[in-house]
Amino acid sequence: MAIFGLLMPVLLICFNIGQSCWSPEDFVGASSPGDIVIGGLFAIHGRMLHSEEKPLKPVIANCAGFEVQVFLQSLAMVHAIEIINNSTLLPGIKLGYEIYDTCAEVTRAMAAALRLLSKFNASKDLVELRCNYSDYMPRVKAVIGATYSEVSMSVARILNLQLIPQVSHASTAEILSDKVRFPSFLRTVPSDSYQTKAMAQLIHKSGWNWIGIIATDDDFGRLAVESFGLQAMANNVCIAFKEMLPAYLSDSTIHGKINQALEKIVKETRVNVIVVFLRQFHVMKLFRKAIERNINKTWIASDNWSAGVKISTIPNISRLGKVVGFTFKSGNMSSFHDFLSNLHSTPIGNNMFLREYTLLMSTCSHMDDQDLSKCISNYSLDTLMQNRTITSSQQWREEFLIANIEPGFIHSTMLAVHAIAHAIRNQCKDRNCRDPYAFAPWELLEELKDIKFTDNEREVYFDSHGDINTGYDVLVWKEIDGRMVITNMAEYDLEQDDFIFADEEDEIEFMNLKNVQSKCSRKCHPGQVKKVSASPHTCCYECISCPENYYTNQSDMDYCILCNNRTHWSPVSSSTCYKKMIQYLNWNDWFAVLLLVLSALGIVLICAVIIIFTRNVDTPVVKASGGLTVCYVILLCHFLAFVSTGFFIGKPKPYKCKARQALFGISFALCISCILLKSLKILLAFSFDPKIQKILKCLYRPVPIASLCTGAQVLICVVWITVRSPFVEENSSIRRVIILECNEGSTVALGIMLGYIALLAFICFICAFKGRKLPENYNEAKFITFGMLIYFIAWIIFIPVYTTTFGKYLPAVEIIVILISNYGILSCTFFPKCYIILYKQEANTKSAFLKMLYNYSSKSAGNLSVNQSSLDSKSGTPPVPRTNACCKTKGDKNWLNGSCHFQASGYEEMRGDVPPKTLTGPAIPRRRLSSI
Repeated sequence: MAIFGLLMPVLLICFNIGQSCWSPEDFVGASSPGDIVIGGLFAIHGRMLHSEEKPLKPVIANCAGFEVQVFLQSLAMVHAIEIINNSTLLPGIKLGYEIYDTCAEVTRAMAAALRLLSKFNASKDLVELRCNYSDYMPRVKAVIGATYSEVSMSVARILNLQLIPQVSHASTAEILSDKVRFPSFLRTVPSDSYQTKAMAQLIHKSGWNWIGIIATDDDFGRLAVESFGLQAMANNVCIAFKEMLPAYLSDSTIHGKINQALEKIVKETRVNVIVVFLRQFHVMKLFRKAIERNINKTWIASDNWSAGVKISTIPNISRLGKVVGFTFKSGNMSSFHDFLSNLHSTPIGNNMFLREYTLLMSTCSHMDDQDLSKCISNYSLDTLMQNRTITSSQQWREEFLIANIEPGFIHSTMLAVHAIAHAIRNQCKDRNCRDPYAFAPWELLEELKDIKFTDNEREVYFDSHGDINTGYDVLVWKEIDGRMVITNMAEYDLEQDDFIFADEEDEIEFMNLKNVQSKCSRKCHPGQVKKVSASPHTCCYECISCPENYYTNQSDMDYCILCNNRTHWSPVSSSTCYKKMIQYLNWNDWFAVLLLVLSALGIVLICAVIIIFTRNVDTPVVKASGGLTVCYVILLCHFLAFVSTGFFIGKPKPYKCKARQALFGISFALCISCILLKSLKILLAFSFDPKIQKILKCLYRPVPIASLCTGAQVLICVVWITVRSPFVEENSSIRRVIILECNEGSTVALGIMLGYIALLAFICFICAFKGRKLPENYNEAKFITFGMLIYFIAWIIFIPVYTTTFGKYLPAVEIIVILISNYGILSCTFFPKCYIILYKQEANTKSAFLKMLYNYSSKSAGNLSVNQSSLDSKSGTPPVPRTNACCKTKGDKNWLNGSCHFQASGYEEMRGDVPPKTLTGPAIPRRRLSSI
């Protein structure tokens, strides 16, 4: 015991905090002879010790910071080789190995690669320079490793020289899939392109879009950030900041960079999710300082450290927040557990790593499991020399090793060994592979590319990029009984590009990640749309409401969806479209009822007038109105006009649309035509101007005139309905409703129809205006004038009102104008006569009419005599008697007693004596006057 205690410090000095490189043989960390030797490159130590900041001499420095997890990976390689040697996979062939420590640095890895390239069985480690290495035989047939991508890239470029197969168990950089630059590189883990895609999917499904990234400033970190950036962009995830840490812990700026990264995390308060592409020793330092600053975030772990037990045992690690990570899919670890349990019986003479582990266990034996990792990784020569409690017995702490297993890395390491072994078996079918010169490494590489074998009942092979895509396990760190436990939450399937859950509880836990908010802007609710603000990031936006007739039915939509304006509508900030209500001027609408009542009242009045006129058919007033036939025709036209208003109410139908305008237009044209005839008749009866009488008598043909005027309107309506017929239309221009209305087909035709009626009314108005000074009881022309004025005023107002009105009450505008026109003409044409018939019966007698006519004719004749005398005196010629232009001979029926009197058609001669007192006046030739 005393001797062992004296030798212990000497042994530790020889190690010098790692392996001292006194000779090339000392450079090998672990070895075992065999017929076929496989090389191994593992970062057993986390850093190199440099005596100065910048090296001044080309000396390979010593290493420090023993990494238990990587040490276990090297043991997994040893275990896999032992399994193969003890199996029938390679009968009669023994596999050997040479394992080197890269110390996580390219320089030391390159030195190891040079030794692996040295010629087999040479007295010295020499690498021959050749133009053709086809028959060159190096020390090893294949290499497993390295741990980190940047190291693998450098080693691969050297191994490419002899096309020595390099099968990495942990290097995931996407660039290594490029077979042009790395033709001899293969790996048993997926590329980072899959990992970054899975990360982006996880972030997207969790509803996060504003995240930060911390990565190492090396090839691996930069490529991972670039790949993740592309995947994040595809999933609408924005990167708020990127912080790059030095790749090596020996870099003097690392503490400042970590502080800078933490300052950025604290400053970006809206960033609650951090994606970390770091090595485990970087994460250790980062998390310890983050705990000191009470930073609580959600950390997305890359496969480098997601299963790092050493990190999960940091004191107060739970204060950092939630850790969700990705790791390689693993297999059955039972055999490896048994291997570790029997590790104490393994000879350690040819394994410097195992020897160092036992010494470290002895040094840190007083530590519990939580502090043991820190003690192992941070030991120094001074602390070892000061520790006098070292015992002679070897400390293995198998339970500590089993607890630090990272199943994904262990499985991928053993998978790499088995892949090489299966390729060797195919190479050795027809060869004696106990001869080291049986085949060259480049031949083994070709076999590896095509190899297929079964692992855990699943076929395994390298794809065209040299990758075995086994998929990922999604891990979540949970605090259970005061300890952080790393558990499986889901599986990420590369082919399906989706997450698979073992049970509902895991799926609920995955969905609960949405409770963490990590967004640049608040969530835009349905009915709102994202508007990108001044920030260069698309994830930073403002939420604005969708305008009218637009909607969004999901959160955080980039654009508003247009409703189908013909059938649907939506208010501002709507999350859906609402179906428009179909509206029209319904029968039960109060306004429609009012208009119908007015129309019905008009019909009642028409019936009343018909009754009054029929019962008083022989009275002078009825006779003066042109007789019952003309009155009935006019009243029928008014009746049809009132009836036509019913076609404007109710659900529009094709026959209604075609009938309503034609019915009104034709009936009103006939009405105005009849009134025009009455105006012409009055002028003919009471005009004393021979020239006017001549014209009127020649033009006055009642039936042809009425037929012609009405026939023209019928022709207009027939052409209109035939060429551009009115039809039912759904008017969607109003926001919330569809107006079911009649489209007139041609506004020009409607204008022509109404314009034609207006032309007839204007002619009627002129004729009636000429007879406005007729006898009071005969002054129908004055009322016709008023009726036409009412018509003009109504329709002049109708034009601007109709063109500016929209909605279901648009037909009501035309109904109102029709009612006004109808009532105006009906009132002016018939109501005064009804008033005389009912209330002034004394004026509705023959004597009253003769008296009024005689007074009017005497007054008119006197005016004519005065005018004629004045004309004769001016001309100096005797007056010439004027005769009726139509009285050509004395035999005409209008010639009586040497004088010509006129009798217009439709007028009857009323005979009777006139009181003598009314016959005073100048003696003039008297004309016989007929009564109307």
